[in-house]
Amino acid sequence: MGLSNAWPKNMSEIAAIIDTLESRIQKLIEKTGRLEGTIEGLKGELEKSKSVIATQEDGISALKSEYESLKTANALLGSEDNKRDTKLKINSLIREIDYCIAQLAD
Repeated sequence: MGLSNAWPKNMSEIAAIIDTLESRIQKLIEKTGRLEGTIEGLKGELEKSKSVIATQEDGISALKSEYESLKTANALLGSEDNKRDTKLKINSLIREIDYCIAQLAD
């Protein structure tokens, strides 16, 4: 009889352990689902951020180009600040034109 009393006790302990494990596994599954949703949301935000950065880089590039054009125009109008740069740029353009003329002459 002592053996029969021990068996249900062990079975009830095993059942309790199984119930606890099932509960913990279910919580882990739910948490995994929430984390996967968070990951997808963060991926979307990352793509939006990449798009914004690309747009801003294009804008910066355009502004740099415009700035260089304004510096050249300002120097041509008589500004002393960028006169040297403008002369160098003009000399470079003249050399390119001379090269092209020489290629056409050959």
